[in-house]
Amino acid sequence: METVQLRRRAAAKFDDPDRWLFTDEALQQATAAPVAAHRARRLAGARVHDATCSIGGELVALRDCAAQLVGSDLDPVRLAMAANNADGVDLCRADALVPVTRDTVVIIDPARRSGGRRRFDPRAYTPALDAVLDVYGGRDLVVKCAPGIDFDELTKMGFTGEIEVTSVGGSVREACLWSPGLTEPGVRRRASMLETAEQITDAEPDDCPVAEAGRWIVDPDGAVVRAGLVRHYAARHGLWQLDPDIAYLSGDELPAGVRGFEVLEQLQFQERRLRAALAARSVGALEILIRGVDVDPDVLRTRMRLRGSERLAVVIVRLGSGAASRASAFICRPSR
Repeated sequence: METVQLRRRAAAKFDDPDRWLFTDEALQQATAAPVAAHRARRLAGARVHDATCSIGGELVALRDCAAQLVGSDLDPVRLAMAANNADGVDLCRADALVPVTRDTVVIIDPARRSGGRRRFDPRAYTPALDAVLDVYGGRDLVVKCAPGIDFDELTKMGFTGEIEVTSVGGSVREACLWSPGLTEPGVRRRASMLETAEQITDAEPDDCPVAEAGRWIVDPDGAVVRAGLVRHYAARHGLWQLDPDIAYLSGDELPAGVRGFEVLEQLQFQERRLRAALAARSVGALEILIRGVDVDPDVLRTRMRLRGSERLAVVIVRLGSGAASRASAFICRPSR
């Protein structure tokens, strides 16, 4: 019964999980197939050792890309499941902190849960991230991490490679560490948006002005924001910032494939004024986006007393700093 239930849940991560074997914890940690396939493409032609292969999700993605592939794990149950899920891949039981291969790219996916609870300190991962970086220092290494990992902590641990933040469907899935030998010179951060097949790095220009809102407001993909590449993204697409400390961008043209918000009206944010403006436009359904203002969107939506047939959005953002700052509301029409 548990296997049937886990296979149903696995459909959100894998294309065809009907013959897979899982444990609940392994499924929670397993990489979604699109993300694993993206990583495998970066490793095409390499000799790869997945040293925390678990149930084999990464191995399946790598099987047709890697020149040579081996998987290992300490857990004999997960290894048995990997033998079923990644049929044909060589497997062995080994501790990830005791290297058993040479001249390979090593992939590590540390466990970030214990008893169903997340661990946020990378030194509390299993295996601990600082130990992983120490053991594999000088080797080609790829480490999957939680998207919220503290980048400054990585620097303190001596990591000098690339941090890639990956999103699928606008949802940030992970931060992946690539050792210096596996990335391009000068690249320390990368945002990869699989839905639009777009990547942007900190090696690109970031000369982006700050100005009043144009025709469109753009909320950049979460991978761009998390990777700290908002200005780089704006420079690439001819956009500008509404405020130097806020991630919302604006422009007169919407980048291809990007969802945006066409500005219909701008007003100082006050609930009474916003409610009157929405009523005048017969708004009955409202999407609310907020940055820099302490407002609960669900509570605010209730207070707007929406009645009408129009479906619009409101972008609420604090512009400026200190005593001169102000909260503005932009009533918009979503592009889709």
